[in-house]
Amino acid sequence: MKEKGLMSELIGEVFGTFVLILLGDGVVANVGLAPRLAAPAYNWNTITIGWCFAVVIAVYISGGVSGAHLNPAVTLALASGRGFSWGKVVPFIIAQLVGAFLGALAVYLIYRDGLVAAGMPNVWSTGPGSIFGASFWGGAGGDALGSYSMVTASIAEFFGTMVLLWGILASGDSKNMGLKDNLGALLVGFTVLAVGLSLGGPSGYSINPARDLGPRIFGLLVGTQGLFDGLYWLIPPVLIPAIAGPVGVALYDAFVTKNLPEK
Repeated sequence: MKEKGLMSELIGEVFGTFVLILLGDGVVANVGLAPRLAAPAYNWNTITIGWCFAVVIAVYISGGVSGAHLNPAVTLALASGRGFSWGKVVPFIIAQLVGAFLGALAVYLIYRDGLVAAGMPNVWSTGPGSIFGASFWGGAGGDALGSYSMVTASIAEFFGTMVLLWGILASGDSKNMGLKDNLGALLVGFTVLAVGLSLGGPSGYSINPARDLGPRIFGLLVGTQGLFDGLYWLIPPVLIPAIAGPVGVALYDAFVTKNLPEK
């Protein structure tokens, strides 16, 4: 059997993250640009379910090639607590950013007519100025949007990213109730669904620095406004998940791993 090299793994990360953003930002564009009368037509459930299956499909596609990190927070977490080589961390993160940027490009090509007609709204990234803003959704329901502070959004990202890591770790933990064969991707996808449904409101649940930053850079290039205003773009969706990933591994080991029975 051919042994995988670093380049093969990086290709897997680029392609997997491309698929993740193609389908994830794709569902945001689909819902955001759909005909609507007012804010009540906004369907958060559709977006969270779309992101869930985006993760499942991306993991199945790239898992055998690169391990399907698809997320710098995951890469940093596995390097800090699961023996992933620190020498691969930067190349993996770069590959993930490239894949996310290309995924956003594909979404743009698919939805270009609608995006241009709508004034190039932010379907790319989370937080202030995103497609969830009152100016785009309209209606009375839009008045409640954008009321969360950066601190609150950061807390939501911290807990959301930790939950993501706990789901990932549990899915492959043979001492726990780890899923057999190749079913782990389903648990990871359902974990993302749970985070989106339960914790996603304050920040839009980036829980993945590449997922947010790569498309945000693309959005800037195609004329979406406000993407890099202030420091929000750097802190809740990028720095907080990068910190929360390793913390999530440490807490899983402290509260779960060391209390599991020996097999």
